[in-house]
Amino acid sequence: MNKLSGFTLVEMLITVALVAILLTIGIPSFRYVTNSNRIAAEINGLLGDMQFARAEAVKEGQPVTVCVSAGGTACDGVNVNTWQNGWIVFSDANANAAVDAGDVILRVQKPFSSTDTFVATNAVGAVTFNREGYANGIANGTSIQLHDVASTHSWIRCLSLSLVGMMASQTYNGGTCQ
Repeated sequence: MNKLSGFTLVEMLITVALVAILLTIGIPSFRYVTNSNRIAAEINGLLGDMQFARAEAVKEGQPVTVCVSAGGTACDGVNVNTWQNGWIVFSDANANAAVDAGDVILRVQKPFSSTDTFVATNAVGAVTFNREGYANGIANGTSIQLHDVASTHSWIRCLSLSLVGMMASQTYNGGTCQ
């Protein structure tokens, strides 16, 4: 007797059903992971550049500024607080939060490719760290909030910044950053 090998229709249908169930469970989890990683990368990008600017100001003994810059060559303005458009870090010899002749651009962050918004409270568009590491040009308790396109509270992250130069990434809880 010849025995044919292969899959039966029942075996194939069971396999397809199991794959469909696994995909139904796995795809929402994958969305959570990708959103979480994107938001963490965006908030940590600004946090890292702020820490770099503070360290450079202390190391070099002169002011260093981080400001909103869509073009990557000059600040967009002190009161422009849309950080998702990109920012630059530069040495700022006269601490005027503007790129002048002789100022060196140290880092450039391009605009976000996502639709997330990154907006500062108190309309802060530039932060200048002096040679002691203190943050000039901000109100005490300034935070920059990162929102996803849906502004879902579980995805909102905050970067808090104090006058003494302390920075922290925080989660959003009940209307405040904690």
